[in-house]
Amino acid sequence: MNSLLKRQLRKCFPEGLTGSKDLERFIDAVDRSYHNFDEQYVMQQRAMAISSDELSVANEQLKQETNTQQEVINKLKRVIETLKFYELPNNNSLENVDLDGIKLIDFIDNQTKEIVEMNKQREKLLNELAHQNQELSDYAHMVSHDLKSPLRSIDALTSWLNSDYHDKLDDSGKDNIKLIRDNVEKMDTLITGILEYSTIGKNQLESYDVDLNKIIDNILNVIEIPKHISIVKKGSLPVLIGNKYRLQQLFQNLIDNAINNNDKTSGLIEIGVKSQENFWEFYIKDNGKGIDAPYFDKIFKTFHKLENNTQSTGIGLSIVKKIIDLYDGKIWLTSQLGKGTTFYFTIKK
Repeated sequence: MNSLLKRQLRKCFPEGLTGSKDLERFIDAVDRSYHNFDEQYVMQQRAMAISSDELSVANEQLKQETNTQQEVINKLKRVIETLKFYELPNNNSLENVDLDGIKLIDFIDNQTKEIVEMNKQREKLLNELAHQNQELSDYAHMVSHDLKSPLRSIDALTSWLNSDYHDKLDDSGKDNIKLIRDNVEKMDTLITGILEYSTIGKNQLESYDVDLNKIIDNILNVIEIPKHISIVKKGSLPVLIGNKYRLQQLFQNLIDNAINNNDKTSGLIEIGVKSQENFWEFYIKDNGKGIDAPYFDKIFKTFHKLENNTQSTGIGLSIVKKIIDLYDGKIWLTSQLGKGTTFYFTIKK
């Protein structure tokens, strides 16, 4: 025990007790109590430190759990934002949706079930459409074969008539046979166009590097170009990733359209391209009849054609539009009656 404390205690007792064994035992008991208090105090401090550490850890865990729960709530809010285009009950607008507890879970669960059901219906519809498209494609092939067979017979018969009875036919008979053969050829072209249109996009053809310069050169070698029409290529055309057959269909139909609608004594068709950031912008320009504005959209629809153009089958530009859609491009035109038309279309680089 501290000596000062012992001295103060002795002052409180009578002088006769000085040196008494009982006083010494009392002081010794006080001293032991003092030391025991220190030990208990130390133990208490240690316990408080341990409890403080545990409380700090528990508090940190609680804070993390709170942050996790808040993150979950925020995600659920974003889910509801995503689902807000679904119809909610009149008294359950997005602002009134309870974000706490089971109500939120029930709401998300109901919306999820609806989405799953909608996806099932969508998948069923897509399967039905795929089946119908397959049937239409099969039907187009069947009709093409069944129609072309008699056409070939008619063409052969008229050819034989013209050969065997050429000297006996007058000019009117010869003209009628020529008219029959011309119409047979148009019908054959139309059937081929319908078949080509029905198969575009159905079978994904292989894609590879295609040099458009070679494509244009090949087109100009195989099509019939009237003597009064000149076709020029403005600069070099790019190499595209695509299918040679589809790209040839695209350019050939546009060039044929420009030829068939050119009424000038000196017809001119220009083919060119401009490089944009993410795509190529092509153009095919002619100085022909021009197209009236009301027909700008109609000409891309199947079997829609210019009223004053008897040569058109009404399917060439439909094929063009479908191929450009296949390549995620766009097509449009500018035109002036009597001055000509320019078709523009884009294909991604």
